[in-house]
Amino acid sequence: MQDRLVPLLTVERLSKAYGAVVACDRVSLSLYPGQVLGIIGESGSGKTTLLKAIATHLPIDSGRVCYTSTAGQALDLHELPLPRRRQLMRTEWGFVQQNPRDGLRMNVTAGANIGERLMEVGGRHYGQIRQTAGLWLDQVEISQARMDDFPHTFSGGMQQRLQLARVLVTSPRLVLMDEPTGGLDVSVQAKLLDLIRSLVRTLQLSVILVTHDIGVVRLLAHRLLVMQGGQVVEAGLTDQVLDDPQHPYTQQLVSATLVP
Repeated sequence: MQDRLVPLLTVERLSKAYGAVVACDRVSLSLYPGQVLGIIGESGSGKTTLLKAIATHLPIDSGRVCYTSTAGQALDLHELPLPRRRQLMRTEWGFVQQNPRDGLRMNVTAGANIGERLMEVGGRHYGQIRQTAGLWLDQVEISQARMDDFPHTFSGGMQQRLQLARVLVTSPRLVLMDEPTGGLDVSVQAKLLDLIRSLVRTLQLSVILVTHDIGVVRLLAHRLLVMQGGQVVEAGLTDQVLDDPQHPYTQQLVSATLVP
């Protein structure tokens, strides 16, 4: 078992600007195996830019994103050749989009959405792929009777659960989540959060979770970063940060959630 004291992911002084607007300003963080790191902040704080930069979905101006692979290699992700990065994203990493339609292929069935990911990592036996897809539909609480239905026939909550199955079927070690409960009504959010918490614990996932919802990070995250204006203004254990916020911006965020 990998030493839990060795970070799975390290971000060092990452900066990203769009013209005069600095979206991320020398952001640093570490993520350890089996840990959920929450990143909160208002719209425009830089949290989604940071997540996409970590995922190498966009180039960075300076800094490093270093990942310790299954083989124990320390990889500077933004220096890796594109084919190697794509391989990592198919095998050891997963990305859950805020809008599940961006993370699913809407023109193929639910089973095929899951099966395609298996084929990307070498699955070739149709019967085994279909069986595994069915098991994962069960995992995310979707009836196997819906396997041959198209995602557009699913509710928003079901689409998000299907996206989770598509991402997790290849057993990634690290999952990046961008507002996974955004746009869902409260009852659907609660069910999805319970499912994510169960899967994180069962699969021993490492997760970076971006959200504006303090309730989400309180439920899921072990550690928390608070971002404002592209900078990390407070960081620490989630309960400590939320129960005894030190920075005025964090105090403002926490107070806003307490107002009836």
